[in-house]
Amino acid sequence: MDITVNILLTIATAATPLLIAAIGELVVERSGVLNLGVEGMMIMGAVGGFGAGYLTGSPWIGLLAAIIVGALFSLLFAVMTLSLATNQVATGLSLTLLGLGLSGMIGTSFVGQPGVRLPNLDIPGVSSIPVVGKLIFGQDPVFYISIALTAAVMWFLFRTRTGLTLRSIGDSHTSAHALGIKVIRYRYLAVIFGGACAGLAGGHLSLVYTPQWVENMSAGRGWIALALVVFASWRPWRVLAGAYIFGAVWIGQLHAQAFGIPVPSQFLSSLPYLATIVVLVLISRNKRLTMMNTPASLGQPFVPDR
Repeated sequence: MDITVNILLTIATAATPLLIAAIGELVVERSGVLNLGVEGMMIMGAVGGFGAGYLTGSPWIGLLAAIIVGALFSLLFAVMTLSLATNQVATGLSLTLLGLGLSGMIGTSFVGQPGVRLPNLDIPGVSSIPVVGKLIFGQDPVFYISIALTAAVMWFLFRTRTGLTLRSIGDSHTSAHALGIKVIRYRYLAVIFGGACAGLAGGHLSLVYTPQWVENMSAGRGWIALALVVFASWRPWRVLAGAYIFGAVWIGQLHAQAFGIPVPSQFLSSLPYLATIVVLVLISRNKRLTMMNTPASLGQPFVPDR
């Protein structure tokens, strides 16, 4: 039972950064913007969070720094694609490459340094309940933030006027502009929110999941988060389910190696990425499912009439 509980705890920890990054990207894509720089924003959030936590000794300051770094990095993407109307795909890829290189340079002095870990909650009398106590009441604070964030985004998109406006921009930015909606303003806010989420996801990696700095520690999680948005057909609750499925695959391959299953470790390590490819192939075969919730203006530049 203890082994099962520990596995479930690690699955939740592994799924949390995927969920946060994917929820942020979902809001961005619902506004009609395709940001492929999630990986770069995550790794910058990771190094920024670790650096601030290490220098101040406070994981909370590190977490706040990770959010700010991710938001600032996304602001660079927003200026390029929304104000200067550059190609969103090329700019997003460039942002990822910039983030990977810049984080490696900034983090050189942090390699091998002891990190500060954000502690798990410990509610007296509740966290000690067998099985349920640890799983529900003994997680790290970012886990609860991720669940609350998913519920908040679901409510915002489908229960508020502003959420409806954002979705209308993603479906037809030209029509929204004709109705007097400030398309660029909404998209700026959506991109910054997505960057803040990616930064928070990166901060979780360096302050909770692995409280240390390792170059390229995001390890492709940003790309998996992008795939999760498509996998979920742009629905928040499906992002939640998908994040935990991918988290289970991620942790499953680690435990398979620990248990000595006679399968090459290289193959086991590739399972999360193979699962991503398989899911995308299966979804692409169903045209109706793919087009059902896809924002019609996704990836299209918008230049308002002057």
